[in-house]
Amino acid sequence: MYVLNDRLYFPAVTEADESGLLAVGGDLGAERLLLAYQKGIFPWYNEDEPILWWCLSPRCILFPEKLKISKSMQQLINRKVYRFTINQSFENVIVQCKTIKRKDDSGTWINEDIVNAYTKLHQKGFAISAEAWLGEELAGGLYGVKIGDIFFGESMFSRHANASKFAFIKMVEYLQKEGLKLIDCQMRTDHLISLGAEMIDQEQFQQQLSLYCKNKLRIKES
Repeated sequence: MYVLNDRLYFPAVTEADESGLLAVGGDLGAERLLLAYQKGIFPWYNEDEPILWWCLSPRCILFPEKLKISKSMQQLINRKVYRFTINQSFENVIVQCKTIKRKDDSGTWINEDIVNAYTKLHQKGFAISAEAWLGEELAGGLYGVKIGDIFFGESMFSRHANASKFAFIKMVEYLQKEGLKLIDCQMRTDHLISLGAEMIDQEQFQQQLSLYCKNKLRIKES
């Protein structure tokens, strides 16, 4: 496992161990985060740990054209139960993702440093949020990072049934109109698979990054 320092650098993703862990340390500065995502790397760690950087293989991804909408979800959309917005309440979405009680009571990996780092990315135009509203209440949503034609999903939450799924579906449809080619879901869940996500190996994922994400930003390793 590579130990990062102040240098803006990541080892080759092929150096990740079997669990996907690639490196430890460094910082959550905007340049490092953007460099990481372009390489298929993301931070994920607990409050009492140093920053851990991961590059998983196989990788859970979704091609927008393969999005699956169940009959029940289509009925919910048609009934206009929720109202969809994008980038209208980013900080609220990430805070809700941080504080929402999970079914397995596992807590969350999102700490204040993560909130601050991704809020700064949002202010720079790279981190985006999708929201589902029930009246004036934020019922669910998700946030992630968009570089080029790839959206890298980070976390989602629901306070009402199917609210995050609604926000996800509407976000995919919205971004697809803007040329979205791939959604990086990172880790497999039954929820994502039900929406059409699939698993690909590291080589295939890196090919997608090369096509739709890499070299979109002028960030170079030092």
